[in-house]
Amino acid sequence: MDENNENLVENILNEEEDNINIYEEVVTTIAGIAVSDISGVAEMAGGIAGGITEVLSGKKNLSKGIKADIDGNNVKIDVNIIVNYGVRIPDVAFDIQNKVKNSVESMTGLRVEEVNVHVQGVNIEQTEEN
Repeated sequence: MDENNENLVENILNEEEDNINIYEEVVTTIAGIAVSDISGVAEMAGGIAGGITEVLSGKKNLSKGIKADIDGNNVKIDVNIIVNYGVRIPDVAFDIQNKVKNSVESMTGLRVEEVNVHVQGVNIEQTEEN
């Protein structure tokens, strides 16, 4: 590629960077995937709409229980979870905050100002371990 073509490609990339729009759904999906990797989280706590979406589509709603508020290049994220009985809640919340912040910032380039973790309940059902 000659120098003129390289400059053209570079200019196009710079112009595109100015017009990147990241929707809240993208941020909530990234955050949902990050939370799903955290030990101690039984499930996401979401509204009735999230549950209906899962039933009708047959797909897991990765953004269930997560709300993102994007303001320019800054984002605030609320995560609603149900924890497993016996876990240390502050440790789980801290892990969620770090994982969500790192995942969203690295994938979107947005600055995560807050990750608020809301514990909506405790799962007391015992899982079978053989």
